[in-house]
Amino acid sequence: MEVWDGLGRVPTGTGPSVVTIGNFDGVHRGHAEVLGHVVEQARARGAIAVAMTFDPHPAAVHRPGDAPVQLTGLADKLELIEQAGIDAVLVVGYTADFAAQSPEQFVRRYLVDTLRPVLVVVGHDVRFGAGNSGDRETMAELGRLHGFEVQVLDDVASTDERRWSSTWARELLEAGRVDELAGVLGRCHTMRGAVVHGDARGRLLGFPTANLDPASSGAVPADGVYAGWLVRDDGTRLPAAVSVGTNPTFDGLARRVEAHVIGRTDLDLYGEEVVVVFVSMLRPTWRFDDVDALVVQMHADCAQALEVLGVTGPTPGA
Repeated sequence: MEVWDGLGRVPTGTGPSVVTIGNFDGVHRGHAEVLGHVVEQARARGAIAVAMTFDPHPAAVHRPGDAPVQLTGLADKLELIEQAGIDAVLVVGYTADFAAQSPEQFVRRYLVDTLRPVLVVVGHDVRFGAGNSGDRETMAELGRLHGFEVQVLDDVASTDERRWSSTWARELLEAGRVDELAGVLGRCHTMRGAVVHGDARGRLLGFPTANLDPASSGAVPADGVYAGWLVRDDGTRLPAAVSVGTNPTFDGLARRVEAHVIGRTDLDLYGEEVVVVFVSMLRPTWRFDDVDALVVQMHADCAQALEVLGVTGPTPGA
């Protein structure tokens, strides 16, 4: 998949194309349906399938103090879009100047003059142009004017009739219900980041942890202990008990994400970029009266995590 970082990176003569536009945060099951439709339509029309997305999220520009947490970082979002079969992604730097364009200016500059679409696929609630003045009817009118078709897709609902959405995904994440979140995303939630030094307290207790850099991508779930996986940069997947929180037993203040690879005390992961996969919450964060009680519970957490993950016998890589 080609990634065009800005309008100037789009090759001259690109097109014809089938284009969809969106933030695609989390690339959840609803997004996957839309992207799949775009790919199908592009193949049928002898065109390339293109997704246009924005970085940062528009809310970070318009409501900087109230922007929603992003479920996925840009690199992971692009990887997930590629998995849907899209041929190219145009990443538009979202700024106040960009947002000030009229709907006509946006369509002419970013679609007609650059991507040469034969079809633009949008949701029923699409908004674009200054003050969100453009909607699906505006897009259809501009399509007629500039010679491209517009398809408006209905929301894709789950079996309980609630539509797949990034909002729903965030609600589940904030409640720690990562197993249900996987149903909305179509996969387990992940975070990606470098392993940094912590307090080394886990190693002293016999449970060394990989502490994720606070700047890691991917939204942090609710405080608690999770069964999950740690995936190394070479693709090795290791079973893990993942702690999210402030370590209240030790009066910690900083909120951390740290993964203990179960059964391994020999790993040196410092500086390595890893992916932490959240499978299921085991328990909320508790404050223990003493270290011995904490260690007993950590052994129980690891045993439960292995059971949840379906790992029996020696742990992989041990």
